[in-house]
Amino acid sequence: MSFASLAMYVSPPPVAEATQLFWEALAARIRDQGLEASSALDDEIRYDEAWLRPDLLFGQTCGYPYVQHLRSKVQLVATPVYGLPGCDGPLKCSFIIVNAKSPVASIEDLSGSRAAINEPGSNSGYNLFRHFIAPYAVEGRFFSSVIETRSHRASIDAVASGEADVAAIDCITYGNTLRFDPDRVADVRILAQTAKGPGLPFITAASTPAKDLVILRRALAETIADPNLAEVRDTLSLRGISLLGDADYEALAELDREAARHGYPTIA
Repeated sequence: MSFASLAMYVSPPPVAEATQLFWEALAARIRDQGLEASSALDDEIRYDEAWLRPDLLFGQTCGYPYVQHLRSKVQLVATPVYGLPGCDGPLKCSFIIVNAKSPVASIEDLSGSRAAINEPGSNSGYNLFRHFIAPYAVEGRFFSSVIETRSHRASIDAVASGEADVAAIDCITYGNTLRFDPDRVADVRILAQTAKGPGLPFITAASTPAKDLVILRRALAETIADPNLAEVRDTLSLRGISLLGDADYEALAELDREAARHGYPTIA
């Protein structure tokens, strides 16, 4: 039995529901073209545990883990194009957020403040954030403390409640939250935005045959173009796909190296 997991963007609830509907339509097309595909997405295992499953037919990862340790262990299917502020085709940024009542007017004003990150393996919540802060760091430090929240939503909550002063939030997560859970972002504001980099790619197992990869890409393009899925696509803000390669994702590794050249290899 093939395995599918789409656990990167599953909140707020309307997004989770639309993701399931999108997969059901995509799985049907995959089956129509001769491959086995369950209509159910797996929601039992952690999103990152799905990436290296040998039976992974279709999944989604973050670009930073891809360049760190998934290259050659998975195959890129396509990169989704979202139509939300901060997106530019398949590229996206993170928004640097502070409390809505914060007097902070510039990045320099945040020196010595408390940062929230979702996790060190995140491109949007860590890699882009670190690259943005690196030019302002002194002897490898900029913040007085850093807390790990484990999710973008928890980072938003930490800044809104005053537990942290600043965080970097993936622009797609921020856009989805603003649309479907506006109260969650009512007490924060966007101070700046980071550099853009390629977004979260759809992937399949390294063992997926080349002919099956062609089927996945064709079925994905057809599903996104299906006029009957217009409402689902709108909920997901999904506009299309782009066929990016490994060389395109190298840009995220370069942001990592650039921060290190500034003497800021970790957020601190």
